[in-house]
Amino acid sequence: MQVPSELRYTSDHEWVAITGSRVRVGITDYAQDALGDIVYVQVPATGSSVSAGDAFGEVESTKSVSDIYAPVSGSVVAVNEALASAPESVNSDPYGNGWLCEIECSDVSQLDSLLDAAAYQALIAG
Repeated sequence: MQVPSELRYTSDHEWVAITGSRVRVGITDYAQDALGDIVYVQVPATGSSVSAGDAFGEVESTKSVSDIYAPVSGSVVAVNEALASAPESVNSDPYGNGWLCEIECSDVSQLDSLLDAAAYQALIAG
């Protein structure tokens, strides 16, 4: 399983790339592998507000439907429109073309509670 060291993670298997007070969010390689072939992705609308820990979208695979949880509170400033026609990119490139949305953080101190790569690897190792 890939766990890029430059990213931060949640215990719900989302990854977070931090640029100042803006974060790009996706699901981890571990999560996409557990889900199987992804056939549909629902992301929040641009401009919507999200709260850390709350479900803000979902991923549907051939096995199940899983919620996606906001890693931080803030406003959605961008969504990956390409997922509407190519949800499988979450499987093939979870840390690249498979990103879900970008959030402008309302409280950057929340970033401190995210897991680093070593802590996330320990979590998925069980």
